[in-house]
Amino acid sequence: MNTPPPPEPNAPGNASLPADFIDNTRAGYNSVAAKYADTFFHELAHKPLDCELLTRLVSLVGNLGPICDMGCGPGQIARFLQDRGAQALGLDLSPGLIAEARRLSPDIEFHTGNMLALEVPDSTWGGIAAFYSIIHLPEGRIADALREFWRVLRPGGRLLLSFHVGDKVFHRDDWWGQRVSLDFHFLAPERIEASLHKIGFTLEESLVRHPYPTEYASRRAYLLARRPG
Repeated sequence: MNTPPPPEPNAPGNASLPADFIDNTRAGYNSVAAKYADTFFHELAHKPLDCELLTRLVSLVGNLGPICDMGCGPGQIARFLQDRGAQALGLDLSPGLIAEARRLSPDIEFHTGNMLALEVPDSTWGGIAAFYSIIHLPEGRIADALREFWRVLRPGGRLLLSFHVGDKVFHRDDWWGQRVSLDFHFLAPERIEASLHKIGFTLEESLVRHPYPTEYASRRAYLLARRPG
């Protein structure tokens, strides 16, 4: 899910996600899918750094293969990538968000899926843009997702990650008047970088920016990594 607004903490601290976090995440985003799409589909118009990095991703991937918008939400990242010449597709856990993405961009392929167990053959994609899509995973499962990203990327493929910076877990029980049970993990860039290195990625760029005026007041990390080969 891309750039969800992190809630104010109901229960600050480092509480771990429940065992059924996948079901909770799917159900939560299903319940707010239409409002979420209306709020965030045009958000990149106000995010110049995100646009610059995504444009660079398109250039770096070139003709290597498709670029997947991982945790695509309503598909604003896939839409941006496709409009700049990439062969884009999107994948999200929430069928409700996938329905919104297909409605908003009928010329792009969108599929439901779980980043921890991608139903994609090895070495399929030239790139992955995972914007705020690992923040609902327990930190102990993030490496599992990164290994899946490695597996489905072609040698030379790029991974562009983005996430909120910190060491807290923020819980939300209500979102736009809908009952949900969602945890948002703020992550330390150095720990994600270490996981990328351990899996075998080459880190090409790491940067952190302050929030834009229209965003929740958290710093944002961007990591660009390459699968060697």
